[in-house]
Amino acid sequence: MARTIRILGIDPGSLVTGYGIVDVCGAQSRYVDSGCIRLAKEEMPVRLMQIHQGIEWLIEHYQPQEFAIESIFVHKNPNSALKLGQARGVAICAAVLAQLPISEYSARSIKQAVVGKGSAEKSQVQHMIKILLNRTGTIQSDAADALAVALTHGHHLQTHKRQQQAGLESAWEW
Repeated sequence: MARTIRILGIDPGSLVTGYGIVDVCGAQSRYVDSGCIRLAKEEMPVRLMQIHQGIEWLIEHYQPQEFAIESIFVHKNPNSALKLGQARGVAICAAVLAQLPISEYSARSIKQAVVGKGSAEKSQVQHMIKILLNRTGTIQSDAADALAVALTHGHHLQTHKRQQQAGLESAWEW
């Protein structure tokens, strides 16, 4: 019987950081919780502290075994990219302090895993999250993105496990 793994997925942002928590057992994924850490219109150091405290609370409250986060992408605005990088760093720091394994996925690979198309629109990601996790109603886009990160990591873990069982792991290491 497969063991259940709880995954905390994070969609980092300097104003809104989305989170999504799923339990993965074999090929089955179950919704646990999702939402957003909404940051005050304060100076960046205060917002970074709020991200850290929010993720620290999520880790303490939900006890995930895995942590997955969207990797940084090139922004048109360098200042926005720097703020996003700081938000990611603080989120990762909270997970490292909790001794969680960290996995990072590009936006394109997340969309590919969840929608089947790396250039999918946010609305398509939201729609597929509702289908994959059997949810109704509206899921806020940052929370849906974080759930997509968590599901992507769950798919990655299952693929890795199948490769190990088939003795293919060494074939994929270059």
